[in-house]
Amino acid sequence: MALHLIKLCVGVDHVDQLRDFQRQRLAEKKAQDVPQEIMHVTRMTPKRGAEILDGGSLYWVIKRVVTARQRILELRPVTDRAGKRRCAIVLDPDIVLTKPQSRRPFQGWRYFEDKDAPADLPKGTHIDTSELSPEMKAELLELGLI
Repeated sequence: MALHLIKLCVGVDHVDQLRDFQRQRLAEKKAQDVPQEIMHVTRMTPKRGAEILDGGSLYWVIKRVVTARQRILELRPVTDRAGKRRCAIVLDPDIVLTKPQSRRPFQGWRYFEDKDAPADLPKGTHIDTSELSPEMKAELLELGLI
């Protein structure tokens, strides 16, 4: 059974904005002639890396709702500009929409058990909840409408 990570997607209001941001980063990397990988760098390295790499994903919380996930391809040690060790979470560029699931704010990333992860939405589904308040999203989730 895969183990996942869950993380707040700070500064992003909806999934399309996350997609655009990642496309922009890939274009910048292509222009710099460096490997075109989607990476999210964190301060801490997951100690349960083997379980995560056995099919785990990074679930994104956007505006207090789990909305999407990306498969984790690698956990790579890196060093930042200040010489501090970090962990680069290398992600599959494919962003998969999930059934929305309300989440309270938290710091950093957390382990996310497979049994707690929301189901994927059918491919081609598009849910735009960017204009809804977190309270409205939570109510619609509770009613099963989104």
